[in-house]
Amino acid sequence: MRRMEFFIGLVWAAVLVVSISETAAQPKPSETAAQPKIILFLHSYGLNVQPWAAWSREIQAELNRQSPWPLVIQEQPLVTAGASDTTEAKFVEYLATLYAQRPPDLIVAVGTPAAHFVRRHRKDLYPTTPMLLAGVEARRVDKSTLSEQDAVAGVHLDEAALFKNILRLLPETQTIALISGNSPNARFWVNEQKRILGPLLGNKVRLIFFYEQPFEEILKEIANLPPHSAIFFQMLVVEGASAMSGDKEPLKRIDQVGTAPIFSYDETFFTGAVVGGPMFSSAGVARPTAAAAVRMLGGGRASSIEIPVIGFSAPKYDWRQLQRWNISESRLPPGSEVLFREPTVWQRYSWQIALVTAVILVQAVFISVLLREHRRRQFAEVQSRQRMAELAHVNRFSTAGELTASIAHEINQPLGSIMTNAETAQAILKSQTPDIAELPIIVELKDIVNDILQDDRRATEVIRRMRSLLKKAPFELKRLDLNDIVRDTVEFLSSLAVGRKVELVSRIALETLPILADRIQLQQVILNLVVNGIDAMRDTSSENRIISIRTSRIDNYAQLSVSDRGPGVAEEQLNEIFQPFYTSKAEGMGMGLSIARTIIEAHNGQIWAKNRDHGGASFKVKLPLVQ
Repeated sequence: MRRMEFFIGLVWAAVLVVSISETAAQPKPSETAAQPKIILFLHSYGLNVQPWAAWSREIQAELNRQSPWPLVIQEQPLVTAGASDTTEAKFVEYLATLYAQRPPDLIVAVGTPAAHFVRRHRKDLYPTTPMLLAGVEARRVDKSTLSEQDAVAGVHLDEAALFKNILRLLPETQTIALISGNSPNARFWVNEQKRILGPLLGNKVRLIFFYEQPFEEILKEIANLPPHSAIFFQMLVVEGASAMSGDKEPLKRIDQVGTAPIFSYDETFFTGAVVGGPMFSSAGVARPTAAAAVRMLGGGRASSIEIPVIGFSAPKYDWRQLQRWNISESRLPPGSEVLFREPTVWQRYSWQIALVTAVILVQAVFISVLLREHRRRQFAEVQSRQRMAELAHVNRFSTAGELTASIAHEINQPLGSIMTNAETAQAILKSQTPDIAELPIIVELKDIVNDILQDDRRATEVIRRMRSLLKKAPFELKRLDLNDIVRDTVEFLSSLAVGRKVELVSRIALETLPILADRIQLQQVILNLVVNGIDAMRDTSSENRIISIRTSRIDNYAQLSVSDRGPGVAEEQLNEIFQPFYTSKAEGMGMGLSIARTIIEAHNGQIWAKNRDHGGASFKVKLPLVQ
């Protein structure tokens, strides 16, 4: 203790020398037009001890805002709060010497220890200087000891409101640990809390007071609190061993080891570890205090200045702590303010979400338009396919008209043969002495019947092919062999070729050419190409009227070529002949090749024409093979 007093004495001596030098350097009244007002702030402990340090800073800021005069604000900490009377006397002597030439215009004692200090030494410290006791709890002021130059900006610490807040938020609370330190001021509040909270809480809640133990022991106790506990932190300036606490962040360490939510009474402790509730506000303390100080600086009698007792500000809560301890916001009192709330996804990314939503809406509209257009296109394609099928059907009727003579000839031949064989059989049977049992007659009748059956099948096949050609059927893709389709069509056209004196030469590939095709429509394409070739060779000599039909495989495609030996197609017309209504025939409609191209494209194939080197034209069709 003696070493501590010696050290404090050295500090005071150093500060005294500097302060006297500063005072001597201050301008005299004759040297300045506007003499500044000097205000001495006395701190209860150190300059950074909360909550008084925060209150002092806020009061000084308010003074500078409200004061019409320039101010010189000086601060002195009461480092003698726990020292001996001798040390305190030296500090009083230091203050008296510091302001010997010019006493301060106002003394502001911040906190209860500072208020008691100035009251004890009022006669020694400028008895005529106005004194304002700021941030002092009303129960700690004896108004009978105040002079005409003294005013009190008191506060009211409502213990009932603080602990009712704890039970409101945590109704299952069974234990509350109170941490307050071991200074004389702290011990006063321990006794007050025991007096007030005992009747308030009764036997429902157990109170544990931590003020006589060193801080490290308090931390161990806090770490082992039972379930349904809460912690109330008042302040910790002097530990249980009556030594100044060396921990600058006691709340932070309590929060690190504690297993229960923490509550307090001042916003200066509301820094991330405290749940919240009704608390003193630095601004709420500073405004009326600074207003009273300005009136006192202006010459107002301090005892006539009535300053309402300052209470708690509106309740404030830390959203992070509410989430941590699973405390519902519905339990908060009306008018509460929730701070440190994490922004929602919308608040954090509002413009990004709005942009994405706008893009999605635009895409949705665009997709809707595309779907609508797609449906319209599908409908148009269906209609177009129906029109194409109807036109192809008409085209087949037109082609059938050109084949009428050859078809009639092909049917008449088997019918005539049937008639002849039937008449012969009838003549044999009408004979007056037909010996049916004779072998020659039996053999002859059998031959006649076989001929009749064969000719009937031949006529039936011709009619079947004609019905198949003229049948109106929907477009239907099936797995077929291109070689079979070509053979069937060539056989059907053989009678037409004979009637037109044209030779059909087919060169069918040895390997199968599997494709997905509609038999009737693909036959129509071959039919149109062969008929066009026959018509193109009208003026060609009979020995050169040859149409070549060939199938082959090229890579993954089946290829069909129909070549004639006519005059060919003009080079500038090779691409135009597949256009609708384009024809080189006087009596033609110009739809045959257009329909052929439409059918081949519906089969995902290609059709084109080119002229042969030795005269004539060659039409080629390429269709994808089925794997």
